[in-house]
Amino acid sequence: MDEELRSLTERLRRESGGSAACERLAATGDLDELAGVLTAPGQPLWARELAAFRLGLAGDRRAFESLVLFLNHRDPPRCASAAYALARLRDPRTARAAAALATNELRVAYALHPVRLLVELRAPESVPALITTLRRRLRPHDPHRRVALACIEGLGALGDARARPVLTEALAHPPLAQAAAHALKRLPQAG
Repeated sequence: MDEELRSLTERLRRESGGSAACERLAATGDLDELAGVLTAPGQPLWARELAAFRLGLAGDRRAFESLVLFLNHRDPPRCASAAYALARLRDPRTARAAAALATNELRVAYALHPVRLLVELRAPESVPALITTLRRRLRPHDPHRRVALACIEGLGALGDARARPVLTEALAHPPLAQAAAHALKRLPQAG
């Protein structure tokens, strides 16, 4: 069993109180049954999350909307699980959705996992979204340092020269300077 699936299943078993319904959803191979959980009224959150995650791992695009909602959830383990499943879903809409979440200033407190997902996807939307998000984090007294650091590390990993100006600007922010210097070293040399 995939380690992420095992961890998610254990968490949701606890959340469901060890219900038989949770065990059934964890064991079923019927993708239509899992998709039905996403559209049926009155389903508990844990059931929707388990169904969406399993569909995402199976590459079933019926999970997309639910996984995007979980990617933007206030609970970090739900966000992390959704990001993992979305990366494996291979839906062409994923990068646009992650970029929209990462750059939404009203939801910046929840942008960490969308930022990390953008780095993993290496999509055309990734670098512009990370630059935008990081630039906004360079304001005085910004409380979202973890998001800024994830952007810096991601821009370094992506190695796109377009990131040079914002990473250079990040050098002036002591909590970010070391990460920015490291990321700048990973960019191609300016010609």
